[in-house]
Amino acid sequence: MTTASSDHTVRHFREVLFWPVQMMPLTEGGSTHWEVLAQGGVDNPWRKLKDRFQSDELDFEERHYKEFVAFLPYVQRFIYGESHKSHALDDSPGGSAIKIFRRRDVAALRVVLRENEAPIMLDVEHIELWLFDDINVAFLKVELSACDLPFADVCDLLYRFGRAYPTGWDDYGHGKHNAHRAEWLDADGAVLATSDSDNREKFLCYTREHRSPGICAHWDFLLHPLVLDPSEETGALRYRQIEYHRMPLMAFLAMDDPRSVSREDWLRLGLVATLHPDDALSEHDPDVAGFEQRYCYDRFWANNEAGPNTRFFCTGRAFIVAGDVSADYFHDRKRGILAQFRHQYVLMFIIAHFHRASLLVFSDRMVDAVHGLNIRLPQSISRFRRSIYASFEAFLRFTHRYWFHELSERPHVQALYRMCSEHLGNEALYQEVKEELRDMSQYLDSNAQRQQSTTIVRLTVVTMFSMVGTVASGLLGMNLIAEAEAPISTRLIYFFSTTLIVALLMLWAILKSKRLSELMDLLADDQKSLGTRLTMLGKKWNRVKP
Repeated sequence: MTTASSDHTVRHFREVLFWPVQMMPLTEGGSTHWEVLAQGGVDNPWRKLKDRFQSDELDFEERHYKEFVAFLPYVQRFIYGESHKSHALDDSPGGSAIKIFRRRDVAALRVVLRENEAPIMLDVEHIELWLFDDINVAFLKVELSACDLPFADVCDLLYRFGRAYPTGWDDYGHGKHNAHRAEWLDADGAVLATSDSDNREKFLCYTREHRSPGICAHWDFLLHPLVLDPSEETGALRYRQIEYHRMPLMAFLAMDDPRSVSREDWLRLGLVATLHPDDALSEHDPDVAGFEQRYCYDRFWANNEAGPNTRFFCTGRAFIVAGDVSADYFHDRKRGILAQFRHQYVLMFIIAHFHRASLLVFSDRMVDAVHGLNIRLPQSISRFRRSIYASFEAFLRFTHRYWFHELSERPHVQALYRMCSEHLGNEALYQEVKEELRDMSQYLDSNAQRQQSTTIVRLTVVTMFSMVGTVASGLLGMNLIAEAEAPISTRLIYFFSTTLIVALLMLWAILKSKRLSELMDLLADDQKSLGTRLTMLGKKWNRVKP
């Protein structure tokens, strides 16, 4: 078995997990997901956090200021909202586009990584649920911490913990790649929820019945009262998964001497989201060969005694910071790298994944719209048109409110954000969704133009044939039938008879407008001789007759 070296100790360890989920539309109109969640209840442990900018009860410290000024103005308005005044009387301060809820009933995590191994205890710093305006996307955020963990255990923990469901089972019935057992504990040490990745029958039956993977019990517990959409469980707030089971993660490692860590251990740490701890490294693997160039940001890595000796690793799915515990700036909770990791870097990382999750939701909505399209049913076309126009409107708001390439004027923050976005493929995904929406919008526009053109042709035909009735009705105003002095009953008979004949002629012209337009096109075709046109006209006329 090839694993990371065990002669290194991580003095201070933090892990932040983000799980993006798609919120399903509410059955009750007029409310948003966060408003429903904010209503509370006996079975609802989530409580909305107060806005530190608007609440007098919360302190506004230097670290909050440093976090705020780290971002560009339009990003600040997205994250924190804005407070402005204008000449409009109803212009109120704009709140943040992010609504954050927190639960405080979970105090610790006890996890057994492999069978027969000793459990690892981690403190639960925060468990939060982040919801966004205009976009049906939510993020479960879990922050854990521990001290004095072996480097090998940290790598194994990062690899195994944070999976929504098992991808398979080994010969002993244990979930592959998952932690052997995970338990959420309250402040008194009582078990609140336990993982069930070894319950193979549960996952097999759920997937067979709902054509969707189930969720491990300990993650399902954290999201409650949100319920998985395909399940029969009742709940107003329903969600479904956006991507595969592996949750994006961030990690902070403070070690005694990071300079002594071998390249192999750096590789295993940096590629922890994709590289199994037991797998051997292959120098022919492109990720291994180009590891430093593709996934390392070593601006603060001097690799000497004077320092700084801080390394950043970013693969898109994972963002990891490792450095020297003896350097005060590194583990300072207010001004150091740890403070930046918990605030600026967390926001940078979640924004990149919010972009990806939102674009995948837009793509999924278009797939659902096309799946329900039946061009033979007018109501299906109308439903498809409403769905696409709604998606186009939402995408327009997303583009102008949330989509940006420049995050910060600080070079390292911007570089890390660009690295994360590039590895996630956000730019290519954005262009793909934009092209798909444009294609569907063009299809609807061309379909509407075709229908309009057909309507105009038919109206033209009806108008031309109505001219016959107009001329005929004009006889009433001529002396050809001199009935001006006739009794009123006689004149009414003439009027209604003419009206009936004209109405029947117009109705017949409307019913046969398509064929009549073809006859008109045939008569106007001067490329054929008059005899040929009359012969073809006779054949088509017989088909026009009722």
